[in-house]
Amino acid sequence: MPAPDVAALLADLERSDPDCAEDARGAIEWLSGGEPLETITELAVCEFLWYTLPTKVSGDRPATARALGRLLRLGGLERYAALCSSPVTAQILRTYARAGEDAGIAAYQAALDARGVLPPDVPELRWSSIMGPEELGAHGACSAALELAIVSGELAPGSTRDRKALTRRWLTTPRAELGGDNWLHRVQGERLNRWVLGRGEAWRELAQPFEVRLHAPIPAPAGEHLAALRWLLRRGGEPGGVPLVPDPPTAEDVKGPADAKGPADTKGPADTKGPEGPEGPGAPVAVPAVLAAPSGKPGRWGGDELAAAGEAAQRMGALDRDGRALVTTAVGRRLLGDAELLWEAATTALLSPVSHEHDLGVSAREVALMLLADGLPADRESVASVIGCEEERRSEIDASLAGLIRLLDAFGLRAGGELTSAGRAAALAALRGHALRPRRYVSMG
Repeated sequence: MPAPDVAALLADLERSDPDCAEDARGAIEWLSGGEPLETITELAVCEFLWYTLPTKVSGDRPATARALGRLLRLGGLERYAALCSSPVTAQILRTYARAGEDAGIAAYQAALDARGVLPPDVPELRWSSIMGPEELGAHGACSAALELAIVSGELAPGSTRDRKALTRRWLTTPRAELGGDNWLHRVQGERLNRWVLGRGEAWRELAQPFEVRLHAPIPAPAGEHLAALRWLLRRGGEPGGVPLVPDPPTAEDVKGPADAKGPADTKGPADTKGPEGPEGPGAPVAVPAVLAAPSGKPGRWGGDELAAAGEAAQRMGALDRDGRALVTTAVGRRLLGDAELLWEAATTALLSPVSHEHDLGVSAREVALMLLADGLPADRESVASVIGCEEERRSEIDASLAGLIRLLDAFGLRAGGELTSAGRAAALAALRGHALRPRRYVSMG
């Protein structure tokens, strides 16, 4: 049933044009869901005209758009009515009709971005394509704030920087209507809750205590960590990069001139002379992604540890292959100059899917990190009892767990078979980042 104000407008329209009123009735039901006209936003109108109408509503779509415009104009919503009869709307509907749905959706997304009312991703939050009630409320409220700022002249639709700044303020400002909470906390709480509850009884029993532990950001531990990763990034920034030959550095090589100068002097190759190889300046150093270096010698990293660190750095975009060497990228230089950013990238890598790894493997690593963070064994049977899987897929769990342990060792986060204090912080940070990631539609192609 339409809201009273909508019902009255439809009655007026029906007296003058019954066919138009019928089209308008169907459109407004899609658009408002029975709520009053005052709840409609520009984002909702655009999404209806440019996506819902051409993909979910049958009949004469241009006529339906015009009918909706007449109804909105009767209700005093002139800006929204103008959208219904705009050349942009007509062009998008023609694109759907002539070029197909993919082309129509591309045109819709471009037009919506130009309006400036779509909340952008910000460092604190990347929006999901599948939203729960809290996130949907936050997204709609933020869009309304952007719309108001544009209409008032405070914000230019094309200013990405200003849109992001307003979105960040809107998400993080305490709201009276939320009992003093803010939208960011609401969305994060919803995502954490879904992560805890979404995968069966055994998972819920293990994950439930982590809902509280992961509520607040996990600070990076004090001191320098990730020594092998730092060494690779420093050496990759020197002329010639990290040669792909089998001879790893000694642990003493971590302490280069840049370390003596302090953190401010470790921002990249321009002001940092990295450590030398074990045979002296310019000696070839192993990148065990190609050849495993000798291991077991006192004071040296094993080839497998350097291999794991190098592979992770490449997945981060921090190292790149250049002929027979790995070189540090702009991303790598930025990570090397920012300890917190490097820590975030490294902890994210603990749960980032590797090549050919399925969701089962990532889930296995999540369970393993929860068990390890609690000081419990993370063997195959313990992990499989939580996630459940067929016997023939146990090898996938083995591979994922081996990869996780290899990476924890490469990052120096284990000692004596258990996580160090930094390792526990890394496990919690990785779990939190994974739990708070945006939910996306899965492509079946």
